[in-house]
Amino acid sequence: MAGSPTARRRRLSIELKKLRETNAFTCAQVGQALDWSGSKVNRMETGSGRVQPSDIDALCRFYDTTDELREFLKSLAREAKTRGWWQVHGAGVPEWFNIYIGLEQDASTFRQYQCELIPGLMQTEAYIGELHRTGAHMSAEDIARAVQVRMERQAMLTRADAPDAWFVVNEGSLRNVIGDRALMREQLERVVESAELPTVTLQILPFDSGTYPATGTFTMLGFPAPEDPDLVYRDGITDAVYLEGEHHVREYTKAFDGLRAAALSPQRSVQLIKSVLKEYAS
Repeated sequence: MAGSPTARRRRLSIELKKLRETNAFTCAQVGQALDWSGSKVNRMETGSGRVQPSDIDALCRFYDTTDELREFLKSLAREAKTRGWWQVHGAGVPEWFNIYIGLEQDASTFRQYQCELIPGLMQTEAYIGELHRTGAHMSAEDIARAVQVRMERQAMLTRADAPDAWFVVNEGSLRNVIGDRALMREQLERVVESAELPTVTLQILPFDSGTYPATGTFTMLGFPAPEDPDLVYRDGITDAVYLEGEHHVREYTKAFDGLRAAALSPQRSVQLIKSVLKEYAS
């Protein structure tokens, strides 16, 4: 079973929708049979509404499921209500980003393209703090919380069951000076250290790479259970987009493959980072 509350809620939504479609009912038909609204059924299947164990009992009686499936779904509903470690930091983590962190914690594969900044999972505390202080209307306390959450997220790359993580980073991210040259020197040293982790692959997309897929920054997450489909994540200043359809995942996979092909090899990428490091040291 998936580990984080967010992943459990997502898995529950998937299973409920599968049950309804297998039995060839619409949301309206299920709602009418159970004296609910069709929108309530839809909210359960999209993860936008709380699902009570009593709701699971009613649905499983209607669908005539096995006792084992009913108890599995009820356990998902109960555990989806728990709070993740990152949710205790209040305004330091926007609600729309809470969802992403919960999914990220359960990913077995991680693919990310960064076109402007150093990947968040490789950022130093000083780099993170500088990013949050620039242009953000956050209190010092909330900035400290946001920095702490990002630093704690980085533990996923070094844990025993670390995901297979692949990063493609535009050369501009190395040369975009955040803070000052001393900060960037420390930051690039951290990137080199991260690239040496056994489950991490890092490639730099150089300025002279020629034509490549112009996509903007995005992240693709894959999950260990075949019932949990891959998704694409893109965020902005005030919100985020989660793309789960097969078409979206397929097209972003093709784009990521194109970026990998245009980027330097992992070995040459580290060489480029070290050469930029020397420039910051001078």
